[in-house]
Amino acid sequence: MLYIGIDSGTQSTKSIVIDLETGGILAAFQQNYGLIPGLPDGHMEQDPRVWVDAVDKTIQACLTQIGERKDQIRAIGVSGQQHGLVVLNSSSQVIRPAKLWCDTSTAEQCKEIIEGFGGETALIKLIGNTMLPGWTAPKILWLKQNEPESFEAADTILLPHDYINFWLSGEKRMEYGDASGTGLLDIKARQWCEPVLSFIDEGL
Repeated sequence: MLYIGIDSGTQSTKSIVIDLETGGILAAFQQNYGLIPGLPDGHMEQDPRVWVDAVDKTIQACLTQIGERKDQIRAIGVSGQQHGLVVLNSSSQVIRPAKLWCDTSTAEQCKEIIEGFGGETALIKLIGNTMLPGWTAPKILWLKQNEPESFEAADTILLPHDYINFWLSGEKRMEYGDASGTGLLDIKARQWCEPVLSFIDEGL
């Protein structure tokens, strides 16, 4: 049995094909890309279509390398950069470029959320975590305050490799490990924290 592994990072996407029985890597291919140039200081963004194009190209290259053995592929696993904000509309189309984990343009929104809950200690008590500029919650608040039209059009928020999973499967899902780094999850209860969501916007 063969498995495809995909790692979608900030600088490149790499796909490999692994033989489960031997542990051997039968194929590998990497596609490089960069950030959107010319943005203001602190803004780090990429077009999600760059990721899926890289996934497509790297998988096709791997399938070419293994030839007829492609019929033995049984599963695909995806890993990738965390904390990026991918915004989809009601038609599941990307509204704007993704703000990445390294984007610090949301520092003021991060501070606003922390102060809104009485400080870092109180926020940690509420969600089991602090709030960092690269996380999802301050990015959503930034979107509301700076791009209200995009915010109003937003229907779904995904992380980068969740978007790739959606592109591959049609399913919109997020696992707990990544959700814990959004600033929106009550880690102990393992559910979305309604007070934080309401603080950002009552409609969330």
